[in-house]
Amino acid sequence: MTEPVPQHTDTRPRGPMVVAALAVPALCIALVPAALWLDMGAPTSGPGYDVSLGPGWPWTLIGALLGVLAGVILVKEPRQRVGWVLAGSGLFWALDGFSQSYILSGLREADSWPGMTFALWFLNRFGSYLTSVTAVLVMIFPTGRFLSGRWGTASWVATVAMVISGLCFLVIPAEGDRSIPDLPAGVDEDPTSISALSGHADQVATLGLALGIGGFFFALLSVVVRYRRSEGLDRDRMRWLLWSVIVVVAVSIGTLAFSVPDGDFIGALVASVVPPMAMTIAIVRPTLVSIQDLLARTAVLAAVFAVLVAADALVLWLFTLILDDELTQAQVVGVVLIVSVVLYGPVRQRLSAAVRRVMLGERGNRYDAVAGLASTLENTDDTTEQLAAVARAVASAFAVPFVSVEVDRGHGERLVTTVGERPADVRTLPITYRDATIGRLVLPARGLRSRLTVRDEELLGDLVRQAATAARTGQLAEEVQRSRETLVTAREEERRRIRRDLHDGFGPALSGIVFQLEAARMTVERDPARARSQLETVSAQVQEVVADVRRLVHELRPPALDDRGLVGALRQQAEHLAVPLDVTAPEDLRLPAAVEVAAYRIAGEALTNVARHAEATRASLLVEAADDALVLEVIDDGCGIPVDRAAGVGLSSLRERAAELGGTTTITSPPGGGTVVRARLPLRDPA
Repeated sequence: MTEPVPQHTDTRPRGPMVVAALAVPALCIALVPAALWLDMGAPTSGPGYDVSLGPGWPWTLIGALLGVLAGVILVKEPRQRVGWVLAGSGLFWALDGFSQSYILSGLREADSWPGMTFALWFLNRFGSYLTSVTAVLVMIFPTGRFLSGRWGTASWVATVAMVISGLCFLVIPAEGDRSIPDLPAGVDEDPTSISALSGHADQVATLGLALGIGGFFFALLSVVVRYRRSEGLDRDRMRWLLWSVIVVVAVSIGTLAFSVPDGDFIGALVASVVPPMAMTIAIVRPTLVSIQDLLARTAVLAAVFAVLVAADALVLWLFTLILDDELTQAQVVGVVLIVSVVLYGPVRQRLSAAVRRVMLGERGNRYDAVAGLASTLENTDDTTEQLAAVARAVASAFAVPFVSVEVDRGHGERLVTTVGERPADVRTLPITYRDATIGRLVLPARGLRSRLTVRDEELLGDLVRQAATAARTGQLAEEVQRSRETLVTAREEERRRIRRDLHDGFGPALSGIVFQLEAARMTVERDPARARSQLETVSAQVQEVVADVRRLVHELRPPALDDRGLVGALRQQAEHLAVPLDVTAPEDLRLPAAVEVAAYRIAGEALTNVARHAEATRASLLVEAADDALVLEVIDDGCGIPVDRAAGVGLSSLRERAAELGGTTTITSPPGGGTVVRARLPLRDPA
């Protein structure tokens, strides 16, 4: 479930919004040189130094950076609540740092600068809300709203709890360790404290700390819930926040493991600025880089860094035990370098492969994925099993929870093979074979693993080609089987028809002729005239039988082919054509019987179309044998065939006759007019 993103009709800043969007960053930036100037002139000892614990300009700088990030968001989308909360956080940090610088410079033993009570209160008391502001920021990211439903109500409760947490630190009296000794006259360290709570400061502080920690951890839990609910662009934005957390953890480990100068400030700077920076990128331009690749690489580097730190610590500890002495700095550096050189390459390579395998599947091992699928398809003959292998290969290669391979079969049937449960949102990719769509590949439309780079699309294309080959092989096997069935059926039907013609037509006719001949023989001596008449009737019947025999033979194979050959039969057709026809063909053409019949039928149908529909004044017929194929071409100068005209029975039969022998027939109408029918029939040995 995706949290609704507020829709704005006009996101361009106008009037007061322009001033507000730029005023906060400007104020935060202006406080940096002011705090730096105060720190440069501050004494290095005294009450101010003891209370502030150092310069405040670094913390003011953090506020300025947050203010700039907030300004980037607000200039692009001034109504974005994340930007305003981030601006408030930046101003909070900047004022907190400036208060520290002000106390450092203005709090003296005998006197203090004006407003010192407020500066102390803001730094020591009101500063407790810094964590609460950060918690609210992560709870509303990236939509600017709390989660919906019960989680939204719980978010409001957590916010109230953090407000109460800060309030606890505002009202507790300054007792014991919380008291600042030797403050000048006129400076009150707890102007908002409640005297009735005297003696109970520890209990109130514990309550405030518990509420604050509980609210902050609830904010982190709400981030996890929002990530699980998010989809599409919102999911990518949440991944930016996850990336920042990995960076913060890695830097924290580094500052703890090594003695980095100003490590505390560096850790605080990274923890305070990197997540807001990631939020800013996620809102303003989430597609700046591929977040899935960046996340994977960062996770790998962080894991490698953690392994190296652990290995360094272990090796140094072992050396200390063996040598029973402290190691010199040079020895420590040498051990660290050796461990890094030995472990970095192998660890990085293996961790990178493991992380990519977990996050993105086997898509990185392109050769293995394609080769494994090819091997499986070679060892499987069943079409259903082949498509199942393709679905499993795609699911494994891309680590997606659902894959469906759908292949169209004859008679409107569809073969479907599925891996996993179908999600609500899917996308369909066509499976093509030689520019013809023969099926579909269905994948999830949402999720990290469903995002494909150019390289991923190339791998998917290789796997889909395997699927297309498998599907087309299955279709061809089906077509061959149907062709066999059609041939057997047609052969048996033809035999039945011939038997019926012989049995029902020729048999009775010949029997009648025999009876009439017998009757004529019996009457020839006593009535010659009657016998002559009977013989004339028998002669007519015999001629009818001969005509029927010729008709039957002609249906089996045109007699003209046996009498004259293909070229002679075509010239005979030209003599009876109403349109003048030029025939160009070799005289000594010897062809297989099937090719002869197909060429004769194709030419006859094409010439019939010329005579009936072309409105032509001339036509030409070309027959030639070239490149193990017979080429037959009929050209006329008629009106041609309109582009939008559907193919009729005659044109379809031309293509079917050529296709039966594995040939092709093309019918075109040149721009100058007329029609060109070109058939190409392969020549094969009769054996």
